[in-house]
Amino acid sequence: MTTWIRFRDADGNIGFGTLDQHSGRVVQHDGAMFERPRPTDISYAADDLALLAPCQPSKVIALWNNYYALSQKLDKAPPQHPLFLIKPPMSVIGPGEDIRRPKSYQGKIAYEGELGIVIGKTVSGASVEEAEAAIFGYTCVNDVTAIELLQEDPNFAQWCRSKGFDTFTCLGPAIVTPGNGFDWRTAHVVTALEGVERQNYPLDDMIFSPAEQVSLISHDMTLVPGDVIACGTSIGVGSIKDGARVDVSIAGIGTLSNVLAA
Repeated sequence: MTTWIRFRDADGNIGFGTLDQHSGRVVQHDGAMFERPRPTDISYAADDLALLAPCQPSKVIALWNNYYALSQKLDKAPPQHPLFLIKPPMSVIGPGEDIRRPKSYQGKIAYEGELGIVIGKTVSGASVEEAEAAIFGYTCVNDVTAIELLQEDPNFAQWCRSKGFDTFTCLGPAIVTPGNGFDWRTAHVVTALEGVERQNYPLDDMIFSPAEQVSLISHDMTLVPGDVIACGTSIGVGSIKDGARVDVSIAGIGTLSNVLAA
């Protein structure tokens, strides 16, 4: 298991590297994270760095109804193909950054704690085995929604608009590579609102596994390095009051914290 982060140092320079969880130090790398990055002789104390979103996706693919528990609660049949929407790259923020309420919207804003799949190589029309090999790692996601916009127009469900505002895709704090200590099958997503647990669900309740998601979606569109698939959420979604903090935690990855700016 390798833990990758993107950061801004004290001089304002942006870089990326690997975090040693035991020493708390980050080794800066050269090149590109997804193309044989090379370690340098520069290292930092992690506490001296400002964490950024751990990747810069060209698109974020967000799933709906991908957990059996939520499917049963909604009285919906499990889908035969991942049900998804596209979130723009401008919606992405990192840990510690504020979620900003759109000036045009005063309704309820909801959190959704999720696992995120980070793509590591270009993939199109992939088999499940090829898709597995294309997964670079995993991160935490808060898929934010302006929920009252979703059905504002009865003629057209506005999934992309309600979820695509700037700052409505929170990613981080790190990307953890598969294996050697991290197995999504044994992990839980835990979401807390102002320190109170609101979600705690097992990832092995997913209808489509990460490799199945990548494979099936790659038949719909080409996925490129840095793209993120948000695996969908389970029960416990709720609204965020202005000024409240949301923490999305997955053991082995870390905790992603963001505040809805008042």
